[in-house]
Amino acid sequence: MKEIKLVLTDIDGVWTDCGMYYDQTGNEWKKFNTYDSAGVLFCRKLNIPVGIITGEDTEIVKRRAEKLKVDYLFQGVKNKLDTAQHLTRQLNIPLSKAAYIGDDINDIELLKAVGVSACPNNAPEYIKKIVQHVTRKSGGEGAFREFIEFLFPDIFPFGF
Repeated sequence: MKEIKLVLTDIDGVWTDCGMYYDQTGNEWKKFNTYDSAGVLFCRKLNIPVGIITGEDTEIVKRRAEKLKVDYLFQGVKNKLDTAQHLTRQLNIPLSKAAYIGDDINDIELLKAVGVSACPNNAPEYIKKIVQHVTRKSGGEGAFREFIEFLFPDIFPFGF
């Protein structure tokens, strides 16, 4: 496994089930799986920053990122590869030392560029064909945590 210095993730379809729920007054809802929060905790324990890069721009994602103390949050992103390249330059980390999990068309360029790429089990087949790892879990079912456990299989001796 490559040495990973930065973990990046999409939100919709990875941390969520791809559903966008609206009530009759126009409020938007997203369901997050608490298993994924452990993935952030594991990275923190290893001193590896986590960044969310999403095309959506919602208060819901901002609140989730704040609650979990995610290191970097980029919302409303049109070009995820450009955003990741800017962040890795800022951190003085080559993109080859970054890992990314995404699930759809707007993730393709970044999935192809990082050192380790993955997608949830329910991602489209054309995404599964370009990534290095497909999680057993679907998006919204703990796929992010599973990806972290794949990246860092020796995490459990650290006192968990």
